[in-house]
Amino acid sequence: MPRTTRKKSPSQIYHVMLRGVNKQQIFFDEEDCAYFTGLLKRYKKTCGYQLYAYALMGNHVHLLIREGEHETIGEIVRHVAVAFVYWYNIKYERTGHLFQDRFKSEPVDTDAYLLTVFRYILMNPVKAGLCASAEQYPYSSASEYISGAEGITDTARIQSMLSKEAMREYICRSNEDRCLDADETIRIRVTDEKAEQLIRRELGGMHPTVGKAKERQPLNTSIQRLLQGGISIRQLSRLTGISKKMIENAVK
Repeated sequence: MPRTTRKKSPSQIYHVMLRGVNKQQIFFDEEDCAYFTGLLKRYKKTCGYQLYAYALMGNHVHLLIREGEHETIGEIVRHVAVAFVYWYNIKYERTGHLFQDRFKSEPVDTDAYLLTVFRYILMNPVKAGLCASAEQYPYSSASEYISGAEGITDTARIQSMLSKEAMREYICRSNEDRCLDADETIRIRVTDEKAEQLIRRELGGMHPTVGKAKERQPLNTSIQRLLQGGISIRQLSRLTGISKKMIENAVK
């Protein structure tokens, strides 16, 4: 079956979803996420695009991009994806494809839908159970908008549409936003064997020592990374002996 033609956006703004081939995991640790966001920053300069929002999930990426005058959305995504896969295959001593052959995109042609997609992307980690609030998630642009953190996002356009006081309320407002095949954003759970590999690499063993509450921040950070990697709360508790309540508190 021939591919359908990608819909063009008169505004040049697109919501892009880039997914792992066969829905496999893309990001396993902080370094993976940092390298990908570094590429987004680098290619903004060479491709001339604007990045309005992003969220790096376990096995997929959401981007809200306005393409420039010289590079199409397809060329922009190809630059970033090829550079990341080259680095990733060296790091993990693998070969072959990492991303699904053809990324998904949808045109964003109105200000109303721009705000909808913006919120959908930033709330994706919350709805996936990776954090309690959008600004807590370290691999998205939410903190740039909500708390003014420094980052790679071009925030001016969205900030011109929402006051500082209204920004948090709008992002966190209860909603039923569904954008770009929302059903495909469901996380893929990993097997116990794969989960044990991730746990040993992150924690140094299967049964970490749990100290006093004030000493738990490093453990909480590790728990958040493991949940981002696709391990469920129940699975992590069962394999490590860490209580479900402690795991749930780590993402609040």
